[in-house]
Amino acid sequence: MAIYLRTRTSPPYSGTLRRPALRHFGPNWYATVMGTAIVASAGAALPVHVPGLRGACTVVWLCSALLLAAVLAARAGHWAAHRDQARAHLADQAVAPFYGCLSMALLAVGGSGMTVGQDLIGHRAALALDVVLYTAGTVTGLVAAVAVPYLMITRHRPEPGTASPVWLLPVVAPMVSAALGPLLVAELPPGQGREALLLGCYAMFGLSLLATLVMLPLVFGRLVHGGPLPLALTPTLFLVLGPLGQSTTAVNALADVAPGAIGSPYASALRAFAVLYGVPVMGFALMWLALAAALVVRAVRGGMTFSMTWWGFTFPVGTCVTGAAGLARYTGLTAFSWLAVALYVLLVSAWAVAGVRTVRGLVSGVLLAAPRGPVPATARTR
Repeated sequence: MAIYLRTRTSPPYSGTLRRPALRHFGPNWYATVMGTAIVASAGAALPVHVPGLRGACTVVWLCSALLLAAVLAARAGHWAAHRDQARAHLADQAVAPFYGCLSMALLAVGGSGMTVGQDLIGHRAALALDVVLYTAGTVTGLVAAVAVPYLMITRHRPEPGTASPVWLLPVVAPMVSAALGPLLVAELPPGQGREALLLGCYAMFGLSLLATLVMLPLVFGRLVHGGPLPLALTPTLFLVLGPLGQSTTAVNALADVAPGAIGSPYASALRAFAVLYGVPVMGFALMWLALAAALVVRAVRGGMTFSMTWWGFTFPVGTCVTGAAGLARYTGLTAFSWLAVALYVLLVSAWAVAGVRTVRGLVSGVLLAAPRGPVPATARTR
């Protein structure tokens, strides 16, 4: 079955590039913010001490905050000047799921601000920033988790066998809220408010987890029956790591603050749940990482070139870093510490490559120029 690729890469363009404009500045650009912020928070979570790493993470966090401001401004300009294109994005089943990235960008910058940004701006400023971004990100994420599937059901109506890992983006956003909520739980005074936020995070954990379990079989079924994804979309396979690593991070972070927010029987059970859930899920994440990496190597050998989908190599891997770091803390196993370090090296390498290539694409105008048009490609590539 033929599908159409709208991913922007350098080959589809011919002739003189137009001056870069905001008309084609889509919601996928929030992935650059997420991928940058996770480098800072994952580095701070590592269970090993690396001289100078925290200072470097603080600088990276500042870059992510400035990048968030720039992308928000550009997206506002996009909606103001090109509303027809913005509505077309919502009507496009390949683009609409990226609206979940707005929520995760807000949450990632706010959360990393509490972990490393406070070294630069102080605790009170970091807390105020996180309250604003966490509230906005959580509300936006919950809306996207319902609105995007609603559009898929009522307007997009994708054909059978066309499931994409991108479909996970809107439903994984509440999991990011669940993982970063504990930073604010610890700031609340003991009582109903603290317990309500803790249990609210667990509710968002369940919402996102069950939605992911519904979609993952569709994605895997598409791969088995339809073959590998088109070359430009192959990096999106790494998006599956997002809910896996983020859910492991969430159960560990929630277990950290449970003793001060809920009664002792439940607090002890939640600490046990962090290990009983996290270890099997991390095992599956490593299996998927190996499978996705093998398919990416195959795609590179087949001629895959850079596109914005390469940012899929960053945030999902970063969630696995924080998940492995949490398991290292709760189990005491050195193996999880080394796993977190190895994944962090992979994360920083992917972020550096994607960042350099993105800057190059912006300077040349390729990433903001209008696509030449839909490029037909078969679902099974050779």
